[in-house]
Amino acid sequence: MKAFADLIKTLDSTNKTTLKVAALTEYFKNTAPKDKVWTIAILSHRRPPRPVNTTLMREWASELAKIPLWLFEESYHIVGDLAETIALVIPPAEDSTEKSLNQFLQEIIELKRKPEEEKKEYLFKNWLNLNYYERFVFTKLITGSFRIGVSQKLMTRALSKATDIDEDILAYKMMGNWEPSKITFKKLILEENEEDFLSKPYPFYLAYAIEGEPQELGDVSEWSAEHKWDGIRSQVIIRNDELFVWSRGEELVTDKYPEFEAFVEAIPNGTVIDGEILPFPKGDIGTFKDLQTRIGRKNISKKLLEKTPVILKAYDILEWEGEDIRETAFGDRRKILEKLYSDVASEELPLHLSESISFNSWEEAAVERENSREVKSEGLMLKRYDSPYLVGRRKGDWWKWKVDPLTIDAVLTYAMRGHGRRSNLFTDYTFGLWDKEKGELVTFAKAYSGLTDKEFRSLDAWIKKNTLERFGPVRSVTPHHVFEIAFEGIAESKRHKSGVATRFPRILRWRTDKKIEEANTLEDLKALIP
Repeated sequence: MKAFADLIKTLDSTNKTTLKVAALTEYFKNTAPKDKVWTIAILSHRRPPRPVNTTLMREWASELAKIPLWLFEESYHIVGDLAETIALVIPPAEDSTEKSLNQFLQEIIELKRKPEEEKKEYLFKNWLNLNYYERFVFTKLITGSFRIGVSQKLMTRALSKATDIDEDILAYKMMGNWEPSKITFKKLILEENEEDFLSKPYPFYLAYAIEGEPQELGDVSEWSAEHKWDGIRSQVIIRNDELFVWSRGEELVTDKYPEFEAFVEAIPNGTVIDGEILPFPKGDIGTFKDLQTRIGRKNISKKLLEKTPVILKAYDILEWEGEDIRETAFGDRRKILEKLYSDVASEELPLHLSESISFNSWEEAAVERENSREVKSEGLMLKRYDSPYLVGRRKGDWWKWKVDPLTIDAVLTYAMRGHGRRSNLFTDYTFGLWDKEKGELVTFAKAYSGLTDKEFRSLDAWIKKNTLERFGPVRSVTPHHVFEIAFEGIAESKRHKSGVATRFPRILRWRTDKKIEEANTLEDLKALIP
């Protein structure tokens, strides 16, 4: 545990990629194999279930620190991170421990089944046997919210340096449904395991957003375009007469989409299709809100299948006849995909082809992009015809060219403290629009990004002087400031007071030139619903 805590401390204290890679490389060279496995799992978001809820943790930490719960809660709101707050308020360690990371994780897994008193005793013992940073890391493992500035790509680079195994091979090895408590480092990383191949997806290739004008990409004839669909990126695998559906987040979701079982009979073995899972109610592409009714459901009822069926919008093929064809040029892969689609397509099969679009000029492409919302897409994807299918986010061959976001002018109504380095500032905001009939502001969206540090500090000072009411960490403020709010999508919603749900809201700019009377109305917002 000491080595892992020291690693996290090093990673958390620098923004330099070279230093992070060096620290991870040294760690992977010298740490025990089981600790290596757990470190890979933790940094790739494979953590054990939370054994203790945070309400109990806050109560127990305040008891151990001998401070009232209200004082702990106030400290938590200021610090902004529960594990850090606990590490700070609990008295210095009375003893130390030599337990490994693996031992701690195995105990945490077993802790979930223990009675409440045993959980409390376990936390008290370990909180008092760990130094500040070890305690911080231990509590992070308990809460399950372990987020530090290390991408899986960066971790893979360090593993490659430590093992001399190619990064792409490592990325593939770490995909799939492996359990850190049941697999060895040798089997996961060092060995070639043919039996694992059956269900494993390939690492996803991700596009960058266009930073300038599309004309800078060169000759338009070298590029294939298609619409950028707003669903769940996935790989559908058919091998050995079995179906496997993987999300981009490396989650096996086969059971969530029983419609796709039809692929086993229709699509040949040794096929892996890259595409987008989209809602398809009433024979047309729906909204992401429709798809959310399927996400997270443990059981997919017959009624839900009828109300919100899904399709796979296919746009690439990565494996064909059992062969990995990712190095084949995109244009040739598309021909294979199109031939497969023409052979198996039917009204009953939930497989649709994302059509390729060619243009004579970038101006023609711009016109098609502007029409994206009419076909329920977010914009265009641009892919070079001769590009291979790479790993991770790479610049050069794949670009996303999204339509400009929808915008509305809204009034700041509530504020809450931020997290991390913003924990001392009010940076999380709620915005309202005018209800013309009632003559009042109705909240419709929350946003916490889009302002500069200077603007955040200025607004924070104003909020502290213009608070109307306090609701725990939240403050209602005097309606005074107008902001332009941008968002990607919009749909009706019974869950929201405004009757509308927005997708990915963020602050576009602070409208210091507008008075609150000039802010938009709910009717203006609803007029944007397609």
